[in-house]
Amino acid sequence: MKNVNLVATALLLSVGIATSAIAGSFTKGTVKKVDAKAGKVTIIHEELVDLEMPAMTMVFRLAEESMLEQLRAGQEIEFVAERIKGKLTVTELR
Repeated sequence: MKNVNLVATALLLSVGIATSAIAGSFTKGTVKKVDAKAGKVTIIHEELVDLEMPAMTMVFRLAEESMLEQLRAGQEIEFVAERIKGKLTVTELR
């Protein structure tokens, strides 16, 4: 019975770790420019740990058009960036 409990606990822990890795990490940044027409935003950001990229200024696509309403130049944000179809894309904002 102890072996079954150990296996079940290990399985639950591995699923939890995998789920958190998929979710992505929030990164701090400052909005430099919003290009509503192109659906893109330029962000001065800290290191993107999940994408193994150093801190820099980059242009990102937005996963949802509604995100444009939440962004303005000079704004401090936290965001999740993912590579979607080869394009760096902001998928979450806060």
